[in-house]
Amino acid sequence: MSTRNATVLTLALSLLLLAGTALATDPDHGDAHGHAAAVEQHADAHGDAHAADAHGADVHAPDAHADAHGGDAHGDAHGEGHGHGDEHGDPYHLPNFVGIFFGAPHGWSWLDPIFSAIAAALIMVLLTSVASKRTAHPGRLQAAVEMLMGGLDNLVHAVIGHGHRRYVPYLGTLFIFIWINNLMGLVPFFHASTSAINTTAALAICTFLYVQGIALKENGPLGYLHHMAGSPKSGVEWAFVPLMFPLHLLGEFIKPLSLSLRLFGNVMGEDKLIAVFVVLGAGMLAFAKLPVGLPIQVPIVFLALLTSTIQALVFTLLSMVYIALMLPHGDHHGEEAHGH
Repeated sequence: MSTRNATVLTLALSLLLLAGTALATDPDHGDAHGHAAAVEQHADAHGDAHAADAHGADVHAPDAHADAHGGDAHGDAHGEGHGHGDEHGDPYHLPNFVGIFFGAPHGWSWLDPIFSAIAAALIMVLLTSVASKRTAHPGRLQAAVEMLMGGLDNLVHAVIGHGHRRYVPYLGTLFIFIWINNLMGLVPFFHASTSAINTTAALAICTFLYVQGIALKENGPLGYLHHMAGSPKSGVEWAFVPLMFPLHLLGEFIKPLSLSLRLFGNVMGEDKLIAVFVVLGAGMLAFAKLPVGLPIQVPIVFLALLTSTIQALVFTLLSMVYIALMLPHGDHHGEEAHGH
């Protein structure tokens, strides 16, 4: 596909995305109108309280104070005005087809497993269909998949070295899954499950357990403990073991935390930034009462295409590095010296 066709396709998807914002920026349910309604009802409640005071009622009585400040009118209107109600969902996320058709009775966090499953199903269908129709003269789809897998294989070999093929299935799946999930947040009426900490934390925990399992298998229990102690050899190094062992242990637990927070923060920031620009674009044409707005979020979408790929690559690359650090150093360095 040429660059011009890719640009036209991305612009078309962005315009479709604008059509979906009618559900989030409806004049009857928008954030600004909801807040205005909340203020108006709040003023009415205060007016009732002051009227009661004018007629000699005790405005400081518990019932009057509750009606003026904690009544259902103010609480419900204020909640709906800021979009925290279950009816309208999260105002900082663009609408998706699951929320549109089934609602969000428990907030948006329950959507993440659904879209993770959709991403996994897309990957399985795509790779299975390509593998079942392999030919000596590949078409565009087969060539693209082979180029992607070949690039991942070369990257894993460059980082890990000898015996890298046994780690390619997990690392390749990890990259493709994160990449597809990131890109799904840019598709109209879809959602990026990696914009939630529960998804990225699960991926980081899987990587943590995978790395620790490789370390125990390749080094053995005693070799694993020796590695965690800093691989001491001299007497001075052994003297620092009580200091180095807790630091290495703490570092192993910090790695999945940093992986999950980095991916979560970047993807969540992309999604919220696009949503904010969509709402701003709709606000620019609010006077015309149109269900769409100016497509000022299109440059952010192009930038998110790049950053979504980078974040998937960073997560996978760091996982490769963690595996390489846990392998027996002699074999790994020997392979590197042979390569040079």
